[in-house]
Amino acid sequence: MNGFARFRRRFLRHRAAVAGLVVLVLMALAAPLVGAALGLDATQVDLFGRYAPPGGGHLLGTDEAGRDVLMRLLYGGQVSLAVGLAAALGAALIGTSVGLLAGTRGGRVDALLMRTTDAVIALPVLPLLIVLAAVDLTRLGVPAGSAQSEEAALLRIVSVIALVGWTTVARLVRAGALSVRTRDYVRAAEALGASRLRVAMRHVLPNVVAPVVVATTLAAGNLILLESVLSFLGLGIQPPVPSWGNMLSNAQETIARAPALALWPGACIFATVIALNFLGDGLQDALDPRAAAD
Repeated sequence: MNGFARFRRRFLRHRAAVAGLVVLVLMALAAPLVGAALGLDATQVDLFGRYAPPGGGHLLGTDEAGRDVLMRLLYGGQVSLAVGLAAALGAALIGTSVGLLAGTRGGRVDALLMRTTDAVIALPVLPLLIVLAAVDLTRLGVPAGSAQSEEAALLRIVSVIALVGWTTVARLVRAGALSVRTRDYVRAAEALGASRLRVAMRHVLPNVVAPVVVATTLAAGNLILLESVLSFLGLGIQPPVPSWGNMLSNAQETIARAPALALWPGACIFATVIALNFLGDGLQDALDPRAAAD
């Protein structure tokens, strides 16, 4: 049995991971399909239909502006998932680069990079994120039109979250690189004159991919939570673009009148984080080289 077939079989045996993957796919793809099927638009305002109860064409009712709650949840899920996954990938890229360089170079480079990692870990994450998210891009030379665009808001929040989320991956990659460096085939490659870059890319990196994939998947859930917190505080994704965080922020003002407006985005965040954790567990089992052969 080849490697991919073995991976697929192991992953499919993990039912919770499969269920988590299904939930994430539905969260990512359901919005346009549901909108087309029901003839609804997440941005359509109906001030005469504010706080409508579920039913009557709105399966979950409407919000304070008469917009369909279900459609805003689905499109908000796309935004939150995109931010979380993009930030997780960015953090994984930074962490892999730092860990690979530290593990393969050693010495002063290793010590400097690991102390930098320790310093980032020691920083108070939420206050730092608040400060970075509140930076006015126009003062950094970004044109006002670009700084206030939806794309700039998404890119900024992804960059800010990725800048503090890479430390776990860096430590995992460094530990894996230090272990792989002592193996005979790596020593043989070095004895034959292979450069450090070639050794790192051809022999070390493939051996640390599995833990990086698992760590990235698990980190995505935490990064979605961070995005939700920043959006809740008004420093993340800005309306009218929906995200679960800013939906919660809007709902706090009307929680006495319409508590469901806070319940639904909270439940979606909870379900998504659990699904990502299940997916990470399944990937860990499927990629574990110590697992018994099928």
